[in-house]
Amino acid sequence: MIKKISHIGLAVDNLQEASSFFRETFGLSISEQENFGELLFSFIAMEGTNLELLQSTEPEGQIAKFVQKRGQGIHHIALEVDDIQGELDRLKARGVTLINEKPYLNAHQELVAFIHPKSTYGILIELIQGD
Repeated sequence: MIKKISHIGLAVDNLQEASSFFRETFGLSISEQENFGELLFSFIAMEGTNLELLQSTEPEGQIAKFVQKRGQGIHHIALEVDDIQGELDRLKARGVTLINEKPYLNAHQELVAFIHPKSTYGILIELIQGD
């Protein structure tokens, strides 16, 4: 069962510049920069949901390719679920194209999996299992 929007991922060219913009322009608090694989990221905590700023550390990384093709902006929407494997199985049975049929651990040791945008009206959706 989908519980809520966990976060909205924003692809950016420069994490430091984007963080400064959101901090200085909107007065928002930005988490410390973290690293996971080819990603640098920070979270902007807001009531109800978060924004995740994502920068690729590699020119051929997924976020870098996204920015080159589409420009900076919304990369994905993360939906929090109770039972991620149950949701993946249910979606697959309905014919939804999954990027990940099995969840994996993200940088915060949460289970995550992605749904292909061609099944979701062009939106990359991340499922994330909450506490």
